[in-house]
Amino acid sequence: MTQAPTPTADTVRRLVRSLLKESAEGTHGPDVRPVAEGGEHSTWWVGTRYVLRLAPDRDAAARQRRELRLRDLVRPHLPVAVPTSVAHGEWAPGLTYTLDTKVPGGTGEEHDVSAVGEADLAGLLTGMREVPVRQAETLGVPRTAPRSLEALRRMAVHAAERLGAADEFDPARMTQLTPPGAAQLAAQPGTAVLVHHDLRGEHLVVSADGRVRGILDWTGAVVGDPAEDIAGLAVAVGSPAAVRAATLAGYGARPCLRGLWIARCDTVIRLTGRLAGRDTTPLPLLRTQLRRAWEAILLERVTEFREDEADGEP
Repeated sequence: MTQAPTPTADTVRRLVRSLLKESAEGTHGPDVRPVAEGGEHSTWWVGTRYVLRLAPDRDAAARQRRELRLRDLVRPHLPVAVPTSVAHGEWAPGLTYTLDTKVPGGTGEEHDVSAVGEADLAGLLTGMREVPVRQAETLGVPRTAPRSLEALRRMAVHAAERLGAADEFDPARMTQLTPPGAAQLAAQPGTAVLVHHDLRGEHLVVSADGRVRGILDWTGAVVGDPAEDIAGLAVAVGSPAAVRAATLAGYGARPCLRGLWIARCDTVIRLTGRLAGRDTTPLPLLRTQLRRAWEAILLERVTEFREDEADGEP
């Protein structure tokens, strides 16, 4: 298999100069620098107005092509910005790029989300539910089955014991989620919606006043369990804010609590993996995410659900 080329600043500069007429006029080309926060793309700032994302392999290229179409589908339904591509194509054989306009603001790791920002997140969750699922699937967005919360709970219990031995976490906290509780919080049939599936802090564009201005990186979107996005927000902005936003969006107690416990189990498992050397995510970030996910909420007092509960379905 041919090794994918490694993009350099010169590679990026030559590509951008061919795309932006104003850049071609300069002798040195535009200012380009890699974005420190990474994902599956090689991402570069281009001046102050653009972001260039280079797909590193063919699978990522396929997701990026799908993302370009998906962003056009979701944009009319959302109250927050979705990046717009000003140019896209291939930067190497079979490997795609997109040059996007930068959405002004910082990340969710840099700015706290305000009460008005929580309303922005509620609008995001509401809009995601309004996106026609069939149209998303026609674009190639995959449908995924809900995760088993009981299986996740069992993994998290073992992980919490290892964190306890490392003095990172009190494993007794995992007893708050019992096997019957996990069964009660199973995903309900017929609730699949379009899910961003990666609502980390770095993918939230937040202004200095706490408003959520945009959502980045739609390459991991799926049709599936809305609790996954509630879980993502719990990790990104804290459980109370995430649950308030989901409640404003019309979700009931069951999906909110399911999202809460997915986030809690995930953060315990991820931190354990990092301590074992299986993850390269910075430890301070994983510890912060764990703290956010485990913030207490009043809704945890709910222990039983009616079988006819709407769960936020319109």
